[in-house]
Amino acid sequence: MDWREAMIRFCGPGVLSGISFPDWLRLLREQGREIDFAYLPRIASITFQSLKVSALSVVERARYEASVQKVQVMPPLFILGHWRSGTTHLHHLLAQDARFGFPTTYQTAFPRIFLTAEPMEARVLSCFMPKNRPMDNMSISLESPQEDEFALCASCLLSTCMGWVFPRQLGRYNKYLTFKNAEPAEIQKWKDTLLHFVKKVQLRCNRPLVLKSPQHTAKIKLLLEVFPEARFVHIHRDPFRVFQSTRHGFTVLIRWLQLQHQTTQDLDDWILDQYAEMYDAFFEQKDSIPAGRFHELAYEQLDSDPTGEMRKLYQALGLPDFEMAEPNMRKYLNSVRGYRKNQFVDMSPSLKDRIGQKWKTSFEQWGYPTKIGAN
Repeated sequence: MDWREAMIRFCGPGVLSGISFPDWLRLLREQGREIDFAYLPRIASITFQSLKVSALSVVERARYEASVQKVQVMPPLFILGHWRSGTTHLHHLLAQDARFGFPTTYQTAFPRIFLTAEPMEARVLSCFMPKNRPMDNMSISLESPQEDEFALCASCLLSTCMGWVFPRQLGRYNKYLTFKNAEPAEIQKWKDTLLHFVKKVQLRCNRPLVLKSPQHTAKIKLLLEVFPEARFVHIHRDPFRVFQSTRHGFTVLIRWLQLQHQTTQDLDDWILDQYAEMYDAFFEQKDSIPAGRFHELAYEQLDSDPTGEMRKLYQALGLPDFEMAEPNMRKYLNSVRGYRKNQFVDMSPSLKDRIGQKWKTSFEQWGYPTKIGAN
Protein backbone atom coordinates (compact mmCIF):
# COMPACT_ATOMS: atom_id res chain seq x y z
CA MET A 1 0.00 0.00 0.00
CA ASP A 2 1.54 3.34 -1.04
CA TRP A 3 1.03 6.60 0.86
CA ARG A 4 -1.82 7.72 -1.42
CA GLU A 5 -3.87 4.63 -0.70
CA ALA A 6 -3.05 4.85 3.01
CA MET A 7 -4.23 8.46 3.11
CA ILE A 8 -7.51 7.65 1.35
CA ARG A 9 -8.07 4.68 3.66
CA PHE A 10 -7.55 7.00 6.63
CA CYS A 11 -9.49 10.11 5.66
CA GLY A 12 -10.70 9.93 2.07
CA PRO A 13 -14.24 11.30 1.60
CA GLY A 14 -15.10 8.59 -0.94
CA VAL A 15 -18.47 8.78 -2.71
CA LEU A 16 -19.44 11.76 -0.52
CA SER A 17 -16.66 13.96 -1.90
CA GLY A 18 -19.16 16.10 -3.78
CA ILE A 19 -21.95 16.32 -1.21
CA SER A 20 -23.22 19.80 -0.35
CA PHE A 21 -22.93 21.12 3.19
CA PRO A 22 -26.74 21.23 3.77
CA ASP A 23 -27.09 17.64 2.55
CA TRP A 24 -24.19 16.60 4.76
CA LEU A 25 -25.73 18.22 7.82
CA ARG A 26 -29.02 16.48 7.11
CA LEU A 27 -27.23 13.14 6.75
CA LEU A 28 -25.39 13.70 10.02
CA ARG A 29 -28.67 14.42 11.78
CA GLU A 30 -30.14 11.21 10.42
CA GLN A 31 -27.12 8.94 10.81
CA GLY A 32 -24.81 10.65 13.28
CA ARG A 33 -25.39 8.14 16.08
CA GLU A 34 -24.63 5.29 13.68
CA ILE A 35 -21.19 6.64 12.71
CA ASP A 36 -18.28 4.99 14.48
CA PHE A 37 -15.61 7.04 16.26
CA ALA A 38 -12.79 5.52 14.22
CA TYR A 39 -14.01 7.40 11.14
CA LEU A 40 -13.76 10.93 12.55
CA PRO A 41 -10.88 11.80 10.14
CA ARG A 42 -13.13 10.83 7.25
CA ILE A 43 -15.96 12.90 8.76
CA ALA A 44 -13.64 15.91 8.93
CA SER A 45 -12.61 15.40 5.31
CA ILE A 46 -16.21 15.18 4.09
CA THR A 47 -17.13 18.27 6.09
CA PHE A 48 -14.30 20.29 4.57
CA GLN A 49 -15.15 19.12 1.05
CA SER A 50 -18.85 19.87 1.53
CA LEU A 51 -18.09 23.45 2.55
CA LYS A 52 -15.92 23.91 -0.53
CA VAL A 53 -18.55 22.32 -2.78
CA SER A 54 -21.34 24.50 -1.42
CA ALA A 55 -19.31 27.67 -1.91
CA LEU A 56 -18.19 26.84 -5.44
CA SER A 57 -21.61 25.57 -6.48
CA VAL A 58 -22.98 29.09 -6.00
CA VAL A 59 -20.39 30.31 -8.49
CA GLU A 60 -21.09 27.43 -10.85
CA ARG A 61 -24.82 28.02 -10.95
CA ALA A 62 -24.33 31.72 -11.61
CA ARG A 63 -21.88 31.08 -14.43
CA TYR A 64 -23.32 28.04 -16.15
CA GLU A 65 -26.87 27.14 -15.13
CA ALA A 66 -28.52 29.09 -17.93
CA SER A 67 -26.31 27.32 -20.47
CA VAL A 68 -26.93 23.92 -18.88
CA GLN A 69 -30.69 24.37 -19.17
CA LYS A 70 -30.37 25.08 -22.90
CA VAL A 71 -28.46 21.85 -23.65
CA GLN A 72 -30.28 19.55 -26.06
CA VAL A 73 -29.27 16.08 -24.91
CA MET A 74 -27.87 13.81 -27.59
CA PRO A 75 -29.11 10.21 -27.10
CA PRO A 76 -26.64 8.51 -24.75
CA LEU A 77 -25.35 4.94 -24.91
CA PHE A 78 -25.80 3.07 -21.63
CA ILE A 79 -23.55 0.16 -20.66
CA LEU A 80 -25.47 -2.32 -18.51
CA GLY A 81 -24.15 -5.23 -16.48
CA HIS A 82 -23.47 -6.33 -12.93
CA TRP A 83 -20.32 -5.30 -11.12
CA ARG A 84 -17.26 -7.29 -12.20
CA SER A 85 -18.86 -8.33 -15.51
CA GLY A 86 -16.53 -6.30 -17.72
CA THR A 87 -18.47 -3.03 -17.77
CA THR A 88 -15.38 -0.93 -17.02
CA HIS A 89 -13.38 -2.59 -19.79
CA LEU A 90 -16.22 -1.98 -22.25
CA HIS A 91 -16.57 1.63 -21.05
CA HIS A 92 -12.87 2.25 -21.66
CA LEU A 93 -13.05 0.72 -25.12
CA LEU A 94 -15.99 2.89 -26.18
CA ALA A 95 -14.30 5.94 -24.69
CA GLN A 96 -11.50 5.52 -27.25
CA ASP A 97 -13.95 6.67 -29.92
CA ALA A 98 -13.44 10.43 -29.98
CA ARG A 99 -17.01 10.89 -31.21
CA PHE A 100 -18.26 9.93 -27.71
CA GLY A 101 -17.94 11.80 -24.47
CA PHE A 102 -18.01 10.35 -20.96
CA PRO A 103 -18.08 11.51 -17.34
CA THR A 104 -14.62 11.59 -15.81
CA THR A 105 -13.69 10.44 -12.33
CA TYR A 106 -13.43 14.07 -11.23
CA GLN A 107 -16.82 14.97 -12.69
CA THR A 108 -18.59 12.10 -10.96
CA ALA A 109 -16.88 12.93 -7.66
CA PHE A 110 -17.78 16.64 -7.87
CA PRO A 111 -20.94 16.89 -9.99
CA ARG A 112 -21.95 20.27 -8.60
CA ILE A 113 -18.72 22.14 -9.36
CA PHE A 114 -16.76 20.43 -12.13
CA LEU A 115 -17.48 23.05 -14.80
CA THR A 116 -15.80 25.61 -12.55
CA ALA A 117 -13.20 23.63 -10.63
CA GLU A 118 -12.05 20.70 -12.77
CA PRO A 119 -9.45 22.52 -14.89
CA MET A 120 -7.47 23.73 -11.89
CA GLU A 121 -8.36 21.33 -9.07
CA ALA A 122 -7.93 18.08 -10.98
CA ARG A 123 -4.23 18.78 -11.46
CA VAL A 124 -3.75 19.18 -7.73
CA LEU A 125 -5.88 16.23 -6.66
CA SER A 126 -4.22 13.92 -9.17
CA CYS A 127 -1.06 14.09 -7.04
CA PHE A 128 -2.99 12.35 -4.24
CA MET A 129 -4.77 9.83 -6.46
CA PRO A 130 -3.70 6.16 -6.36
CA LYS A 131 -2.60 4.91 -9.75
CA ASN A 132 -4.76 1.78 -9.62
CA ARG A 133 -8.20 0.80 -8.34
CA PRO A 134 -7.99 -0.98 -4.97
CA MET A 135 -10.14 -3.98 -5.91
CA ASP A 136 -8.49 -5.06 -9.17
CA ASN A 137 -5.39 -2.95 -9.90
CA MET A 138 -6.88 -1.43 -13.05
CA SER A 139 -5.25 1.92 -13.77
CA ILE A 140 -7.33 4.95 -12.88
CA SER A 141 -6.97 8.72 -13.04
CA LEU A 142 -9.19 11.74 -12.58
CA GLU A 143 -9.58 11.85 -16.38
CA SER A 144 -10.68 8.21 -16.66
CA PRO A 145 -14.26 7.28 -17.63
CA GLN A 146 -16.25 6.75 -14.45
CA GLU A 147 -19.67 5.59 -13.23
CA ASP A 148 -22.30 8.33 -13.23
CA GLU A 149 -23.90 6.60 -10.21
CA PHE A 150 -21.26 8.27 -8.04
CA ALA A 151 -22.45 11.67 -9.26
CA LEU A 152 -26.05 10.74 -8.44
CA CYS A 153 -25.01 9.56 -4.99
CA ALA A 154 -23.25 12.83 -4.18
CA SER A 155 -26.01 14.96 -5.70
CA CYS A 156 -29.17 13.41 -4.29
CA LEU A 157 -28.11 10.48 -2.03
CA LEU A 158 -30.67 8.23 -3.76
CA SER A 159 -28.21 5.45 -4.49
CA THR A 160 -27.27 1.99 -3.32
CA CYS A 161 -23.76 3.42 -2.92
CA MET A 162 -24.98 4.86 0.37
CA GLY A 163 -25.07 1.30 1.64
CA TRP A 164 -21.31 1.13 1.15
CA VAL A 165 -20.96 4.18 3.39
CA PHE A 166 -23.31 2.69 6.00
CA PRO A 167 -22.77 -1.07 5.57
CA ARG A 168 -24.87 -1.96 8.62
CA GLN A 169 -27.82 -0.45 6.77
CA LEU A 170 -27.45 -2.00 3.33
CA GLY A 171 -31.14 -2.89 3.33
CA ARG A 172 -32.19 0.73 3.85
CA TYR A 173 -30.69 1.75 0.52
CA ASN A 174 -31.55 -1.35 -1.52
CA LYS A 175 -34.76 0.27 -2.78
CA TYR A 176 -32.68 2.59 -4.93
CA LEU A 177 -31.53 -0.32 -7.08
CA THR A 178 -34.89 -0.61 -8.86
CA PHE A 179 -36.88 2.25 -7.25
CA LYS A 180 -39.91 -0.07 -7.17
CA ASN A 181 -40.61 0.80 -3.53
CA ALA A 182 -39.43 4.40 -3.69
CA GLU A 183 -41.65 7.42 -3.26
CA PRO A 184 -42.76 9.21 -6.45
CA ALA A 185 -40.89 12.32 -5.31
CA GLU A 186 -37.69 10.29 -4.95
CA ILE A 187 -38.08 8.84 -8.45
CA GLN A 188 -38.60 12.29 -9.94
CA LYS A 189 -35.66 13.72 -8.04
CA TRP A 190 -33.40 10.90 -9.28
CA LYS A 191 -34.51 11.44 -12.89
CA ASP A 192 -34.03 15.20 -12.67
CA THR A 193 -30.59 14.76 -11.11
CA LEU A 194 -29.44 12.34 -13.80
CA LEU A 195 -30.70 14.59 -16.61
CA HIS A 196 -29.01 17.64 -15.10
CA PHE A 197 -25.70 15.82 -14.72
CA VAL A 198 -25.82 14.53 -18.30
CA LYS A 199 -26.51 18.05 -19.57
CA LYS A 200 -23.52 19.40 -17.65
CA VAL A 201 -21.15 16.75 -18.99
CA GLN A 202 -22.43 17.23 -22.52
CA LEU A 203 -22.01 21.01 -22.17
CA ARG A 204 -18.36 20.36 -21.38
CA CYS A 205 -17.63 17.90 -24.21
CA ASN A 206 -20.39 18.59 -26.80
CA ARG A 207 -20.68 14.92 -27.76
CA PRO A 208 -23.16 12.10 -27.05
CA LEU A 209 -22.18 10.32 -23.86
CA VAL A 210 -21.32 6.74 -23.02
CA LEU A 211 -22.66 6.14 -19.50
CA LYS A 212 -21.85 3.16 -17.32
CA SER A 213 -23.22 2.25 -13.91
CA PRO A 214 -24.15 -1.29 -12.87
CA GLN A 215 -27.22 0.04 -11.06
CA HIS A 216 -28.68 1.17 -14.39
CA THR A 217 -29.13 -2.50 -15.30
CA ALA A 218 -32.24 -2.53 -13.08
CA LYS A 219 -33.63 0.84 -14.27
CA ILE A 220 -34.16 0.48 -18.02
CA LYS A 221 -37.70 1.86 -18.02
CA LEU A 222 -36.69 4.87 -15.92
CA LEU A 223 -33.77 5.56 -18.24
CA LEU A 224 -36.06 5.42 -21.26
CA GLU A 225 -38.43 7.89 -19.61
CA VAL A 226 -35.55 10.35 -19.33
CA PHE A 227 -33.81 9.46 -22.62
CA PRO A 228 -36.37 7.91 -25.02
CA GLU A 229 -33.83 7.53 -27.86
CA ALA A 230 -31.04 6.02 -25.76
CA ARG A 231 -29.11 2.94 -26.87
CA PHE A 232 -28.10 0.11 -24.54
CA VAL A 233 -25.40 -2.54 -24.53
CA HIS A 234 -25.43 -5.28 -21.88
CA ILE A 235 -22.38 -7.36 -20.99
CA HIS A 236 -22.62 -10.58 -19.01
CA ARG A 237 -20.04 -12.94 -17.55
CA ASP A 238 -19.88 -16.38 -15.94
CA PRO A 239 -21.94 -15.81 -12.76
CA PHE A 240 -19.51 -17.84 -10.64
CA ARG A 241 -16.68 -15.50 -11.57
CA VAL A 242 -18.94 -12.49 -11.05
CA PHE A 243 -19.79 -13.65 -7.54
CA GLN A 244 -16.19 -14.18 -6.45
CA SER A 245 -14.97 -10.94 -7.93
CA THR A 246 -17.92 -8.98 -6.49
CA ARG A 247 -17.33 -10.41 -3.04
CA HIS A 248 -13.68 -9.37 -3.21
CA GLY A 249 -14.45 -5.98 -4.76
CA PHE A 250 -17.08 -4.94 -2.24
CA THR A 251 -14.97 -6.14 0.69
CA VAL A 252 -12.15 -3.86 -0.45
CA LEU A 253 -14.31 -0.95 -1.59
CA ILE A 254 -16.37 -0.68 1.58
CA ARG A 255 -13.17 -0.30 3.60
CA TRP A 256 -12.42 2.82 1.55
CA LEU A 257 -15.88 4.35 1.99
CA GLN A 258 -17.48 3.24 5.25
CA LEU A 259 -18.45 5.46 8.17
CA GLN A 260 -19.42 2.54 10.36
CA HIS A 261 -17.90 -0.87 11.01
CA GLN A 262 -19.38 -3.83 9.21
CA THR A 263 -21.23 -6.35 11.29
CA THR A 264 -21.20 -10.11 10.80
CA GLN A 265 -23.99 -9.66 8.25
CA ASP A 266 -23.61 -12.24 5.53
CA LEU A 267 -22.13 -10.34 2.59
CA ASP A 268 -22.70 -13.42 0.45
CA ASP A 269 -26.46 -13.19 1.04
CA TRP A 270 -26.48 -9.52 0.15
CA ILE A 271 -24.61 -10.13 -3.12
CA LEU A 272 -26.87 -13.05 -4.01
CA ASP A 273 -30.04 -11.07 -3.31
CA GLN A 274 -28.89 -7.90 -5.06
CA TYR A 275 -27.83 -9.73 -8.23
CA ALA A 276 -31.14 -11.59 -8.34
CA GLU A 277 -33.12 -8.38 -7.86
CA MET A 278 -31.08 -6.60 -10.52
CA TYR A 279 -31.58 -9.29 -13.13
CA ASP A 280 -35.23 -9.88 -12.31
CA ALA A 281 -35.73 -6.23 -13.22
CA PHE A 282 -33.45 -6.47 -16.25
CA PHE A 283 -35.20 -9.47 -17.79
CA GLU A 284 -38.58 -7.87 -17.08
CA GLN A 285 -37.68 -4.54 -18.69
CA LYS A 286 -35.22 -5.19 -21.51
CA ASP A 287 -37.93 -5.89 -24.09
CA SER A 288 -39.14 -2.31 -23.62
CA ILE A 289 -36.03 -1.11 -25.47
CA PRO A 290 -36.96 -0.35 -29.12
CA ALA A 291 -35.56 -2.62 -31.83
CA GLY A 292 -32.09 -1.70 -32.99
CA ARG A 293 -31.14 0.02 -29.72
CA PHE A 294 -30.06 -2.98 -27.64
CA HIS A 295 -27.08 -5.28 -27.99
CA GLU A 296 -25.78 -7.99 -25.68
CA LEU A 297 -22.35 -9.59 -25.53
CA ALA A 298 -20.40 -11.95 -23.33
CA TYR A 299 -17.30 -10.80 -21.47
CA GLU A 300 -15.55 -14.01 -22.43
CA GLN A 301 -16.01 -13.26 -26.13
CA LEU A 302 -14.98 -9.63 -25.70
CA ASP A 303 -11.85 -10.80 -23.91
CA SER A 304 -10.90 -13.28 -26.65
CA ASP A 305 -11.78 -11.11 -29.68
CA PRO A 306 -12.20 -7.48 -28.58
CA THR A 307 -12.12 -5.77 -31.97
CA GLY A 308 -14.41 -8.37 -33.52
CA GLU A 309 -16.95 -7.97 -30.71
CA MET A 310 -16.75 -4.19 -30.85
CA ARG A 311 -17.38 -4.29 -34.58
CA LYS A 312 -20.51 -6.39 -33.95
CA LEU A 313 -21.64 -3.89 -31.30
CA TYR A 314 -21.29 -0.96 -33.71
CA GLN A 315 -23.23 -2.82 -36.38
CA ALA A 316 -26.01 -3.93 -34.03
CA LEU A 317 -26.59 -0.44 -32.62
CA GLY A 318 -26.20 1.39 -35.91
CA LEU A 319 -23.09 3.27 -34.78
CA PRO A 320 -21.23 4.57 -37.83
CA ASP A 321 -17.69 4.01 -39.05
CA PHE A 322 -16.13 1.53 -36.67
CA GLU A 323 -12.95 1.87 -38.71
CA MET A 324 -12.51 5.41 -37.34
CA ALA A 325 -12.51 4.13 -33.76
CA GLU A 326 -10.59 0.89 -34.25
CA PRO A 327 -7.01 2.29 -34.23
CA ASN A 328 -7.50 3.98 -30.84
CA MET A 329 -9.17 0.86 -29.46
CA ARG A 330 -6.23 -1.28 -30.57
CA LYS A 331 -3.84 1.20 -28.97
CA TYR A 332 -5.77 0.97 -25.70
CA LEU A 333 -5.83 -2.83 -25.87
CA ASN A 334 -2.07 -2.89 -26.34
CA SER A 335 -1.66 -0.67 -23.30
CA VAL A 336 -3.50 -3.15 -21.05
CA ARG A 337 -2.09 -6.30 -22.56
CA GLY A 338 -0.05 -7.10 -19.44
CA TYR A 339 -2.97 -6.70 -17.05
CA ARG A 340 -3.45 -9.64 -14.70
CA LYS A 341 -6.91 -10.54 -13.46
CA ASN A 342 -7.50 -11.36 -9.80
CA GLN A 343 -7.23 -15.05 -8.94
CA PHE A 344 -9.47 -16.67 -6.35
CA VAL A 345 -9.60 -20.02 -4.62
CA ASP A 346 -12.47 -22.24 -5.70
CA MET A 347 -15.78 -22.01 -3.88
CA SER A 348 -17.35 -24.71 -1.77
CA PRO A 349 -19.92 -26.99 -3.46
CA SER A 350 -22.64 -25.67 -1.14
CA LEU A 351 -21.97 -22.06 -2.15
CA LYS A 352 -21.94 -23.02 -5.83
CA ASP A 353 -25.30 -24.68 -5.34
CA ARG A 354 -26.69 -21.54 -3.70
CA ILE A 355 -25.46 -19.39 -6.58
CA GLY A 356 -26.76 -21.82 -9.17
CA GLN A 357 -30.21 -21.84 -7.58
CA LYS A 358 -30.45 -18.12 -6.79
CA TRP A 359 -29.17 -17.00 -10.19
CA LYS A 360 -30.71 -19.82 -12.21
CA THR A 361 -32.32 -17.54 -14.78
CA SER A 362 -29.00 -15.92 -15.67
CA PHE A 363 -27.25 -19.26 -16.09
CA GLU A 364 -30.03 -20.43 -18.36
CA GLN A 365 -30.39 -17.21 -20.37
CA TRP A 366 -26.69 -17.02 -21.24
CA GLY A 367 -25.80 -20.71 -21.33
CA TYR A 368 -23.29 -20.82 -18.49
CA PRO A 369 -22.94 -24.25 -16.81
CA THR A 370 -23.94 -24.33 -13.14
CA LYS A 371 -21.57 -27.10 -12.11
CA ILE A 372 -18.27 -25.47 -13.05
CA GLY A 373 -16.37 -23.38 -10.53
CA ALA A 374 -14.57 -20.10 -11.07
CA ASN A 375 -10.93 -20.73 -10.46
